[in-house]
Amino acid sequence: MNPTQRQRLLMIVTLAAVGLYIADLVLITPMGRVWSERSARIAVLRRQVSEGQALIQRESGLRDQWNHLRTNALPQEPSQAEQRLLRACDEWAKASGAQIVDRMPQWKGDEAAYQMLRCRLETSGSLASLSQFLQRLEEGPLAVKVDSLQLMSRDPAGRQLTLGLQINGLVLNPSSKP
Repeated sequence: MNPTQRQRLLMIVTLAAVGLYIADLVLITPMGRVWSERSARIAVLRRQVSEGQALIQRESGLRDQWNHLRTNALPQEPSQAEQRLLRACDEWAKASGAQIVDRMPQWKGDEAAYQMLRCRLETSGSLASLSQFLQRLEEGPLAVKVDSLQLMSRDPAGRQLTLGLQINGLVLNPSSKP
């Protein structure tokens, strides 16, 4: 191979390497980045579609729950709501054999759609009576949930227990729609 042919070959190889480098900078790397971004976006969209399909499948159950909450929510009038919640607590305690020692209702939330009537309860009794009280509270018709629970023994043998509860009752405003 003579020197001019060698120079020409080196020039072609150099230009090809520079061309490939520029093609990588301008085309391949940006297209790879776009491909990765689109793949990530497609994965997010697929996850959202599957979540939407699961939500559609659970629609009737969710509507039933919503209707249950709407029909069993506390009244909008604050005094009536407090009275209904406290009366229900008294009924649950009486039916279970537990004794309500202290109760402190207070309102929480200025939401447009709902408010919460938070009530701190102290009940005492045996383990069986406090268990029945909790069961009646959970299974009762009111839209009430237990936020926190604290169980303490009042005697060394553990026969007399005190149950501290933080419960929330739901009060829906008239503009609440499913």
